Amino acid sequence: MEPYEKVLIDEEFLDEDPHGEIACEACHGGNPKAANWKVAHKGMIPDPTYPNATNACGECHEEIVAKNKTNVHISLSGFSHLVGVRASTDKAVREKVFKGMKTHCFQCHSSCGQCHVSRPDSVEGGFVAGHLFHKTPPMETNCTSCHGSRVEKEYLGKNPGVPGDAHYAKKGMECIACHTGEEMHGMGKNFNHRYEVENAPRCENCHQDAASPKAKIKTHRLHRGKVSCHVCHSVTYKNCYNCHVGKDAKGLPYFKTDKSELGFKIGLNPNPNKNRPYKFITVRHIPVSKGTFDFYVKDGLANFDALPNWKMATPHNIQRTTPQTKSCNSCHGKKELFLLEQDVAPQEREANKKVIVPKDAVPRSR
Repeated sequence: MEPYEKVLIDEEFLDEDPHGEIACEACHGGNPKAANWKVAHKGMIPDPTYPNATNACGECHEEIVAKNKTNVHISLSGFSHLVGVRASTDKAVREKVFKGMKTHCFQCHSSCGQCHVSRPDSVEGGFVAGHLFHKTPPMETNCTSCHGSRVEKEYLGKNPGVPGDAHYAKKGMECIACHTGEEMHGMGKNFNHRYEVENAPRCENCHQDAASPKAKIKTHRLHRGKVSCHVCHSVTYKNCYNCHVGKDAKGLPYFKTDKSELGFKIGLNPNPNKNRPYKFITVRHIPVSKGTFDFYVKDGLANFDALPNWKMATPHNIQRTTPQTKSCNSCHGKKELFLLEQDVAPQEREANKKVIVPKDAVPRSR
């Protein structure tokens, strides 16, 4: 975006948007009577909707704001929980780990304003359309500006040689088609992982026949409850490795990772439950490593092995026909599709022992 696009308020906002009837200082603070801009901007709040939107939005959107406090985009409860499980039990060490998280990981939050008015701060912010409020956040400037490196490239088909998701390529469905406002605004309950969110989308919500014991397609009946939908209907997706965070000589925070790569792996489901009873799931390597927070404290993630870093994945690149679905033996007996011990770095095998597929557990060819 051009600099002027990020900061200039459109006249339409003042003339037609109901929010434009509210005085600027009512939300943003500051002193509108001051003649000097420095005095006028003293105490100004750039985003009055973060971390608590009650004052700015609560009068009109009370029900949404009350639940929004538990929105995983705001609370980042998944980050806190999962890093907390891996972190050292030493209190002093944990404090340094979470200091690093606050400096780096927690910068990727969003808010009411950073969805409906501007782009999130983590992607350099800026008004989407001159301070006009969008009831539905634009996919290309808000959703994919944050979820770009994996979701956008998968969904829109931007990974070289890999087709885009059938839902977008054939139907033009945007994020909101599956990820509803009710999900995005939170439920008033805290969740430790995005896969725990109770009103998150499920393939079965639309594809009811495929999930039925009497499904019309035989392979759906045979594999029901045994493999996740993505095992058959996903294609190659991105895997990321070894993220390290720190600060440069000027004290500016940065992160660096090893080179990411495209791949496809089927692993064991480490935590089968009612919603995901499958034996086999697609897994993706995530960039957390034992040394992620070494800049802040040595051995910060002393309990790294408590969780796998080949994690359950639901790639956004669904296809009706994939290399796995061409025939039974396109998957059965194809050991290269499965996450075997040899595919996992030696220092990560203990952490991933629950998802690694033993060679004798690979389904036999037919």
